[in-house]
Amino acid sequence: VQLQASGGGLMQAGGSLRLSCVVSGRTSSTYVMGWFRQPPEKEREFVAAISWGGGSTPYAASVKGRFTISRDNAKNTVWLQMNSLEPDDTAVYYCAATTYFGHTLVREYDYWGQGTLVTVSS
Repeated sequence: VQLQASGGGLMQAGGSLRLSCVVSGRTSSTYVMGWFRQPPEKEREFVAAISWGGGSTPYAASVKGRFTISRDNAKNTVWLQMNSLEPDDTAVYYCAATTYFGHTLVREYDYWGQGTLVTVSS
């Protein structure tokens, strides 16, 4: 399974970005998909996840109400819509896949994309 994340860039605070993650090698509906991020000098952290059919979407407290995760299994694609961006959202964002729902730890995800950099200026 390969994951390809894209959509990062430089944005001013208050702006919006949409990240995409394309799954190949196996149908995405097999996996629970997640987004993680790694700020500079910090550990990788959970951002959001989405269940196989998209009906359940847990979020980290720091992004709840601002970020929205979604998926289209027919397109093998997962998105992360990020609104009201803040400088603290600056990080490399990774998409990841696991076969179990409810996982929020890095070690619980089996497959990872290469990461896409999001920089938010104040």
